[in-house]
Amino acid sequence: MNIRDLQYLITLYETKHFGKAAEKCFVSQPTLSMQIKKIEEELEIQLIERNNKPVLFTPVGEKIVDKARIIIQQVSDIKQVAKAAKDPFCATIQLSLIPTIGPYLLPKILPKINKALPQLRLFLHEEKTDLTLKKLKSGSLDAAILALPIDTTNLAITPLYQEKFLIALPKQHPLNNKSTLTLKDIQQENLLLLSEGHCLREQALEACHLANRSDFFEATSLETLRYMVASGVGITLLPELAAKTNSQLLSLRPFKSPEPYREIVLIRRKSSPLESCLIKLSAIISAELNDR
Repeated sequence: MNIRDLQYLITLYETKHFGKAAEKCFVSQPTLSMQIKKIEEELEIQLIERNNKPVLFTPVGEKIVDKARIIIQQVSDIKQVAKAAKDPFCATIQLSLIPTIGPYLLPKILPKINKALPQLRLFLHEEKTDLTLKKLKSGSLDAAILALPIDTTNLAITPLYQEKFLIALPKQHPLNNKSTLTLKDIQQENLLLLSEGHCLREQALEACHLANRSDFFEATSLETLRYMVASGVGITLLPELAAKTNSQLLSLRPFKSPEPYREIVLIRRKSSPLESCLIKLSAIISAELNDR
């Protein structure tokens, strides 16, 4: 059994299909099937049920996949440690951002990152918080930019910036006559929020003390919310970076002080060999956003 065989096993578990797993591993299906069979023979135990489509792993097979993931991650860490010893900023980083941050933050920070860290290779992903945390802990991601609160078990957190919430109104809305708004001002308005599963929904409700409200309309993205507001369906709360993108469609009003906000952070595994590079990356992002 070798590292390649363990990768075959993990890929088969993820795809639940011999043909798809073989394609992802760039080998023929008979080759992959034979290597899985060899693992079973070496361990003297059945890992998968071969009469099922999709492929089903036995309970012990699932446990062995979990152990294989740890081994693969540790091998990757060894390579990263060696690479970092030569140049800590010559690295490859798998970075995820949640959908309510990525499209609005990346245009601001990528030019700065490219200039400061020209040898850094960033592979960018966009996932919701729950899936991002799962991938980060499993090792398929190196770091993520998220909004608090999150489960930080075994994770290191670096604060990046605070992002205020703004109230987005239709252009002809009566509340446009006010320069700042209070929670009382929006209590009776049709409130538009993201659907369940988006952390921004809970963050907005919590920050604005609206958790007891349930009479709001839902959308699947910030851009949908933006156009719903522009068409006069209701109002919404937008994070500052998103609010100021395509702002000509809407009227934006701040809350009266103290203004509600969310805390944006970069998270990584505490054991990450990329610590130095990720701290430098965090400093670049923080400097750019806190100079606004």
